[in-house]
Amino acid sequence: MKRENERMLKYILKRLLLIIPTLLGVLFIVFAIMNFTPGDPGRQILGISAKQETVDELNYQLGYDRPFLVRFVSYIGDLLQGDLGTSYRTRQPFTGEFFTKVPVTLKLGCLSFIVSSIVGISLGILSAVRQYSFADTFSTITAILFASIPGFFLGMVLIYVFGLKLGLLPTHGIAEWRSYILPVVTLAAGGSAQLMRLTRTTMLEAIRQDFMRTAKAKGCTPACMVWKHALKNALLPVLTVMGTSFGSILGGAVICETVFAIPGLGNYILTAIRSKDIPVVMSSTVFLSAFFCLVMVVVDILYAVIDPRIREKVVK
Repeated sequence: MKRENERMLKYILKRLLLIIPTLLGVLFIVFAIMNFTPGDPGRQILGISAKQETVDELNYQLGYDRPFLVRFVSYIGDLLQGDLGTSYRTRQPFTGEFFTKVPVTLKLGCLSFIVSSIVGISLGILSAVRQYSFADTFSTITAILFASIPGFFLGMVLIYVFGLKLGLLPTHGIAEWRSYILPVVTLAAGGSAQLMRLTRTTMLEAIRQDFMRTAKAKGCTPACMVWKHALKNALLPVLTVMGTSFGSILGGAVICETVFAIPGLGNYILTAIRSKDIPVVMSSTVFLSAFFCLVMVVVDILYAVIDPRIREKVVK
């Protein structure tokens, strides 16, 4: 048992170390995109009416006049020392502004993820157990509909119907708990539709396996067969999609927070991109990428916990 724990710990450490090259690759791509897009931070900050000499002076102060690779290596060096940079636009350290924005986005993302997981998996199980019933047909059609609607469009429709026409829910900000309803539904709709369709497919495959007939022959109740046997074997692909959907939800928060005027990390990043505030964009990318990588590590660990076959391969 002790040896198995040591090998599991070694496996986890390997997965964590793989995050480093992944982050470097993501940072290089984002840094290159920000560098090669038209414009410069000096012009964005001072405006189109500023003199070119003033703009060049500001770019020199910000270090934007240095070569691309020099600036990238300098940023990585500062990052390794714990310095996440200073905003070009506000001249404030990134950490001070970041930690006032990220709780809002994480709360919105976690609520959306929970709703998406509960609704998607529950409807997927219901559709599989009652295949070809009205509930199955209705759930499948609804899932296809929500999966095909862009998030920003769904958000605007919800604002128009429940905010402007019916006056039931707030349409912007997060002043009260009701303010989270429309943004959470907007973010959770696409993910729940994807989870529902995948859960239905994997559950149907599991239900038709030989071990289900064996469990029925041994006298297992229908509920025991579904929850203990079928769901456990159908859960691995669903876990993968749950991990990636959480990253998609955090990414979708950029658009959702703009539509609902929520002062979170998404709105903060979008403003930084528009003003070409490279330190803010890069440091935000570090956080989002690292968070997503950690979520995928947790998914890999859950694989080993749920499926003994995977655990045997890991601890060998």
